[in-house]
Amino acid sequence: MALPAEQDAASPALPPMPVDVQISPVRSAADRMAFIRFPYSVYRNDPNWVPPLEMERKDFLDPKKNPFLEYADVELFLARRGNQVMGRIAAIKNPHHMEYHGTKEGFFGLFECVNDAGVARALLDTAANWLRERGLDSMLGPANFSSNQDWGLLVEGHETPPAIMMPYNPPYYAALLEACGCAKAKDLWAWELSSAAEPPEKVVRIAEKIRQRDGITVRAIRMSDFAAEVSRVKAIYNAAWEKNWGFIPMTEKEFDHLAKDMKTVVRPELVLIAEVKGEPVAFSMTLPDANEALKAAGGRLTQFGLPIGLVKLLLASRKIRRLRLITLGIKEGYRRRGLDAILYLDTLRTAKQLGYTGGEISWTLEDNTLVNRAIESMGGRRSKTYRVFQRSL
Repeated sequence: MALPAEQDAASPALPPMPVDVQISPVRSAADRMAFIRFPYSVYRNDPNWVPPLEMERKDFLDPKKNPFLEYADVELFLARRGNQVMGRIAAIKNPHHMEYHGTKEGFFGLFECVNDAGVARALLDTAANWLRERGLDSMLGPANFSSNQDWGLLVEGHETPPAIMMPYNPPYYAALLEACGCAKAKDLWAWELSSAAEPPEKVVRIAEKIRQRDGITVRAIRMSDFAAEVSRVKAIYNAAWEKNWGFIPMTEKEFDHLAKDMKTVVRPELVLIAEVKGEPVAFSMTLPDANEALKAAGGRLTQFGLPIGLVKLLLASRKIRRLRLITLGIKEGYRRRGLDAILYLDTLRTAKQLGYTGGEISWTLEDNTLVNRAIESMGGRRSKTYRVFQRSL
């Protein structure tokens, strides 16, 4: 595919288009492996990058194995200078997002690039043109592939590795996107919380009073009744976030697929369901930070035909001491009643009992004042900022 045409005079600040870089869609198995493996060249000397498992990335890009690809239209592109891959990007048209929000927004994602603004422009212009040709008028990103998966660009907090299911990128990516006409749409925050921190006595007292007054019971998920429990959580999830910025309800297949993946890493004691008079009205999900083990595997379970990576993964998984509180949702009608504090407190107590030292709460919207204040009241400290960018088409 030829490079997109030069921008008109209305965009004089864009970096010049490189004449020696070719952008082409991923078509062959070799292209797909080049797409999957390109990040290794970007992060070769970055001690905080956590290589994903190649087999997981193959499944993620496989329409037969990723339910998102059953209804969304996704095109993958590679940037090459000669035979050398210089970058990659995905253009994403999500009809569910367009219908739910009443917009003509598309997405770009899986963005990786050398530190070259010209190459970044070639990639972003290609994604923009692909979306424009399909009737869209703006694009958000990076999204891999939606707000229900990896979402946003890390702009603050590169000093430490990412938590499980959170993105990571070099510091220079933000400058590349801004140079190519992308601007901030929304920031997402991550919070650090130590299990050694004692929650304020006032918070504990009020939470316990609410628990007794409203007859709130909190229990761990029942793995013996997993399918039914997933259905209960699904109903809360889609109701709890329906008005949040960027939210898109998961399809039945997407939710079930995610639950199946998480079942392999979940600690049942840390997936909590709050009930009022037997009705599930809120839940929280906290996972062991499997990135600590994935980093040891180096992206591959086998080397030289031997399960070296698998052995490293299993050994490292026994030493995981960090967690990520990945989601906490409350049904409409039960918010502002202290359920969030009760779930935070119960999670903190259980984490201590299980020997975890602390972890991350992520992500929250920058303007979700109620949730952010609740986390701060529990001793949370902002540790990372992720930015969702937008570009007009």
